[in-house]
Amino acid sequence: MPAGQRITLVAAGAGAGIAATFNTPIGGVMFAIELMLPEVSVNTFLPVAVATGTATFIGRLFFGPQPAFHVPTIVPIPQDPAMGAAVMALYVVLGLLTGVAAAGFVRGLHLVEDAFDKIPGNYIRHMLGMLLVGILIYGLYRGFGHYFVEGVGYATIQAILTGGLAPTAGLLLLLFACKLAATSLSLGSGSSGGIFSPSLFMGATLGGAFAGLLSAAFPGLPLDVPSFAMVGMGAMVGGGTGAAMTAVTMIFEMTRDYAIVLPMILAVATALGIRRLLSRESIYTMKLARRGHDIPKALHANMFLVRRAKEVMLRDFTVEPAETPLDEFLRRPGNQGAMRHVIVARGDRILGVVRINTGIRLGIADIEKGVTLGDVAQRNFTLVREDDVAFDVIYRLWRRNAVMALVVASIARPRRPHPGDILGVITKEHVADAVAGSLQFYPR
Repeated sequence: MPAGQRITLVAAGAGAGIAATFNTPIGGVMFAIELMLPEVSVNTFLPVAVATGTATFIGRLFFGPQPAFHVPTIVPIPQDPAMGAAVMALYVVLGLLTGVAAAGFVRGLHLVEDAFDKIPGNYIRHMLGMLLVGILIYGLYRGFGHYFVEGVGYATIQAILTGGLAPTAGLLLLLFACKLAATSLSLGSGSSGGIFSPSLFMGATLGGAFAGLLSAAFPGLPLDVPSFAMVGMGAMVGGGTGAAMTAVTMIFEMTRDYAIVLPMILAVATALGIRRLLSRESIYTMKLARRGHDIPKALHANMFLVRRAKEVMLRDFTVEPAETPLDEFLRRPGNQGAMRHVIVARGDRILGVVRINTGIRLGIADIEKGVTLGDVAQRNFTLVREDDVAFDVIYRLWRRNAVMALVVASIARPRRPHPGDILGVITKEHVADAVAGSLQFYPR
């Protein structure tokens, strides 16, 4: 199976798993697009969409159509313009704090992994990690009568959203720290687990604690604690994973409350920006980067690959008979010191191609007497139409291991074009230069 198909299947499976688990079909598609797919096209989008839609349908057969979390009626932004602007600014501050927390999560997890890697033996390492997690959970149970951080923690998130834990800001901060420690210890010691649900938990506790502290300090502020908890969930997911659009979309789908979208966008963008300043890599890419893998930071639309061959071809070429002596060609005044692209012909048939650096070859022209262009012509060339896109041209060059593509008119002879039909040439070096020039479209 080609690598492109394997990547698409992995993305389809990941998006389908997210969608079925959280009942978020749009979020599942966005997750695959933002984090898994190297490019988005009909060929990659359709399998992801089909898998995600199917998984959501089957998930709803078992779990029902209701959203993952029940959210009471909330008022994220007050109606008063001045007060609304002040509350919006607080959402941005929450995004800033969450960005710092996300960077701490990314770096802390890998510090814990490094620490456990120094312990000999996988079993001893994991037993120690789980012992520490067990002590942490037991301590919470003895102190508060509940484990809180075991499992995914959705019951705790639901309690925050419905107000059950909102007044106790100190407890929420403690739960944030405990979930961070439990997740880092579990994964760092070798457990198999995810970071998506822990991120939701940490975001909810951090957002709820932030709003609770502000409400206690400034009783006059009309702050809706569940709203800040929901925004914290999105900001932590977006900041930690780098999937900003996925975070906004999924929290909206998981709560079905459209009023939360505007503050969510501001907080997620702020959290992601702060995390990128403090930790360039996300929770998903840090380990790969540390192993020496280069991870793309953006999903680019390659402007070069959609240009036509006639727009990128090199028109500076010459057609020469195969019988032309090489030393004579090199000594021509117009060729000296130049890079020449030669199409070698025998009658009305294209024999081959030559790419000659005449400045280098001229020095050895005397020892190449008797050699003709037909002798040095390379047969590994390919023919492309002037309306072919650069993507197809590059693929043909690679598949045929060709040194040059000859561009012919779209109305040229379909099977054996004559030398006079050639409009230009495209070489691998020319492709590299053209790709480099297309980078001007992307912000730096």
